[in-house]
Amino acid sequence: MNKQLYTVGTFVRINTKRFFRDKLALFFSIGFPVIFLFVFGSLNSGSSNVSFRVALLNNSSSAFAKNFVDTTKKSNIFKINDNASTQDQANDLMSKSQIDATIVLPKDFGTIKPGDKVPTGQAQIIYTQNNAQSGAALQSVLETEFKSINQKLIPTETPFTVTSQQLNTKSLSSFDYTFAGLLGFSIIGMGIFGPVNVFPELKKMGILRRLSTTPLKVWQYFLSTMIGQAIIGLIALSVMFAIAILVFNLKIVGNPIELALFLVLGIITILGIGLALGGWAKNERQAAPLSNIIVFPMMFLSGTFFPRFLMPEWLQNVSGLLPLTPIIDGIRMIATEGKHLWEIGPQLGLIGIWIIIIYVIAFRVFRWE
Repeated sequence: MNKQLYTVGTFVRINTKRFFRDKLALFFSIGFPVIFLFVFGSLNSGSSNVSFRVALLNNSSSAFAKNFVDTTKKSNIFKINDNASTQDQANDLMSKSQIDATIVLPKDFGTIKPGDKVPTGQAQIIYTQNNAQSGAALQSVLETEFKSINQKLIPTETPFTVTSQQLNTKSLSSFDYTFAGLLGFSIIGMGIFGPVNVFPELKKMGILRRLSTTPLKVWQYFLSTMIGQAIIGLIALSVMFAIAILVFNLKIVGNPIELALFLVLGIITILGIGLALGGWAKNERQAAPLSNIIVFPMMFLSGTFFPRFLMPEWLQNVSGLLPLTPIIDGIRMIATEGKHLWEIGPQLGLIGIWIIIIYVIAFRVFRWE
């Protein structure tokens, strides 16, 4: 038994060294997911701040209108485009989708009419047909601001009011969902594309055929590959965690040891698919189409790039059975919700079932040449 384990350890060292010497493998296992992390992290980092790109046309000379323009330009809600000074210029920008809408202050905006004690006026919002939703939202925002101004000019008592209460719990941000999905994307790259690319090449070079003439068993080769990929995977995922924490302020609230164990379990699960595909395929022409058929449904239906709760309910039920789904859900629950391993029983149970199915298939279809 000691000799068998020594053989496993030897192949772990060989596979690990070969990986770190392969620049292309390093890029696709670490560099490529990091690029995706920066892209999706940048897209989601500011998603909680609602803002409108608008042109502001002030046709009034009143002091109130000038003060309103100055306040609006300082607001974080409005991004004023200074390239529009006329309605025609604003219409051109809207037609090119460079702005969402145009706010027009008429000549009498902010003036005090005869018989009135306070300034009055009606701002106009102009938007295109495809920006109707932004126009309606912008109107709601301006009505809220004008309501605040009106209460300062004419104090009134409101019969009905509403209060709010903040819970002492933090909800998940869009980046929390995205980051767990990106980890799943990285696990796919290491677990499936790694063996699918390596095994056919080793068969082509005759290396696996020569190994089959030695006392090396299939389970030893699989175990050494699993351990090596787990080590490589933890290093790659640690890099992503470090970037997410330092650059995008990701908060890890779960137990890091439990998270590491779960990540290893996820890597081993997906690796079984790669071992089955790479072990069965004779060459790259067989391996590539099969891997794409399996990878793409998981990539788009398991919550890799967008949350599954956005899908129709029937599709959520179907996608919940994919092997990558419980891995992504489990990562999210441990890392961002602070759950323990014993609290994610359904995810662990589904992963256990998939491990049995995948590795039974992998052992049956593996061939040395």
